[in-house]
Amino acid sequence: MSSAVLAVTRHLSVREVLQVIVRAAARLLDARYAALGVPDDQGSFAEFVVEGITSAQWERIGPMPRQHGMLAAMLRDNEPKRLADIRLDPEFEGWPAAHPVLKDFLGVPIRDGDEVLGIIFLANRRNPPSSAAGRPEPDAEPGFCERDEELLTLFAAHAAIAITNARLYEANRELTVVAERTRLARELHDAVAQKLFSLRLTARAASALAERDPARAVQELDQVERLAADALAELRAVIFELRPADLADGLAASLRKHAEVLDRAFEAHVTCDVEGVPDLPEEHELVLFRIAQEALHNALRHAGARTVRVRLVSRADAVTLEVADDGRGIAPFDTPANGASGGGRNGAETGPGKGDTPGNGGSNGLGLVSMRDRACSIAGTLSIDTAPGRGTVIRVEVAL
Repeated sequence: MSSAVLAVTRHLSVREVLQVIVRAAARLLDARYAALGVPDDQGSFAEFVVEGITSAQWERIGPMPRQHGMLAAMLRDNEPKRLADIRLDPEFEGWPAAHPVLKDFLGVPIRDGDEVLGIIFLANRRNPPSSAAGRPEPDAEPGFCERDEELLTLFAAHAAIAITNARLYEANRELTVVAERTRLARELHDAVAQKLFSLRLTARAASALAERDPARAVQELDQVERLAADALAELRAVIFELRPADLADGLAASLRKHAEVLDRAFEAHVTCDVEGVPDLPEEHELVLFRIAQEALHNALRHAGARTVRVRLVSRADAVTLEVADDGRGIAPFDTPANGASGGGRNGAETGPGKGDTPGNGGSNGLGLVSMRDRACSIAGTLSIDTAPGRGTVIRVEVAL
């Protein structure tokens, strides 16, 4: 039971959580077939995940089932249902021709309070139920027993927590995307639009001075050239941040290349050191790269840093990404420690001047939220060591 619960609580994608729930439930009670339906408000199912049926079989079965027959009865009654032979139940209405034949059946709702998040269906137990000691019951009938129903009901309670957590995580990711778009819009306005406005005013002044004070007009035109160059550099930097990450050469090479580009584009000195990092899953590499991008963005645009150092280091059990700068640091109200989880699996290190959750403001608050959420998505821990006037160190650690 504990391994099944751990399996469903370590994932954050809703679809992935549903698939793991079905697989774990089938393994828990040795069922040949398993399914999980998430109802919608249109008389059908928003999601319907199956185990024990191949993709080809699923295609032959036809469209996603609607809420009728046994499925509708379980949604209506909101209670577990255990049957020795589903085909003999009055609620049974048959199934499509390609559907496998089901006999013994166990269905349990997944509830969050009064709301039914979904229903787990199991059918065709492979072996007779075992005793609490794990030995086969000598006189056990084929099919699911009362103890199986209790076990699946307990498992469904944990599944409800996992589904709710995954939904909250996905909703938070959507909010983070909106926040990042807002930040980029602000960057374009603050960095580029303001310079273009200044450029326009300076060009107008140069035009007015052209006849009565040519020397002054030349100075103004020099300023126009500088402003245009600055605006172009800012625009290129923003576009560079928006480009999809190209990790074809691996995380280490991509970080080095990114640091080199920023070192040329900004006055600050940007370096990157990599120590023996193995190949990581593609998702992990992308997340770490995006966190590094965000940390570099904060250091170069908001912290006034003169030097920024990126380090990627591998130990026996973990990979650590660190971005350190000598900028102005982050005020304590920008990184309160009360939102962290004490260095837990998805938490962040806490302590004086440390935390992972921005407060009421701060130029890089949205970026800290984004970095924290990205780290959580790969079960990493993110810590921020900072104080006004002594720079910032952002560290992400991911277990191998």
